[in-house]
Amino acid sequence: MATADCLQITREVGFDHLLTADKPYTTSYPLPFQADSVKTARDVTRSTLADWGLTELGDDAALVVSELVTNAVRYAMYAGGRRGIKLLLMRVAPHVLLAVADPSDEMPTPKEPDFVSENGRGLYIVETYSQRWGWDPLDSGGKAVWALFHAGP
Repeated sequence: MATADCLQITREVGFDHLLTADKPYTTSYPLPFQADSVKTARDVTRSTLADWGLTELGDDAALVVSELVTNAVRYAMYAGGRRGIKLLLMRVAPHVLLAVADPSDEMPTPKEPDFVSENGRGLYIVETYSQRWGWDPLDSGGKAVWALFHAGP
């Protein structure tokens, strides 16, 4: 399946539905607005990929999900606390889509990476390690920031 086809599926089904779906090809995990949610998201990502037989994606996917959850914790807590953060992993062979939904309507804006600074490199890392990334507004408010990985032949 081509990358565009995988992304078209998410547009047709919608992230609002995917975040609540209970399908064998998806894992959805709620996360609180806490710093330790980043570690939890990495652990869930690695264990899900291992269950799917995709351990080779574990390190890159864990790094990317760390950045997405860090951004969600940092920026979404100011969105009025309408709801928490949600991690979504979806397997659509030969792709894996990671998404982090949060209640903030503010679109993610990449910055020129400053390799001396403590922050500001998150979306640069997401772009570097994933095949493609983007964000979609949610019908229920907020957004899902996603990263797509190619997982196999």
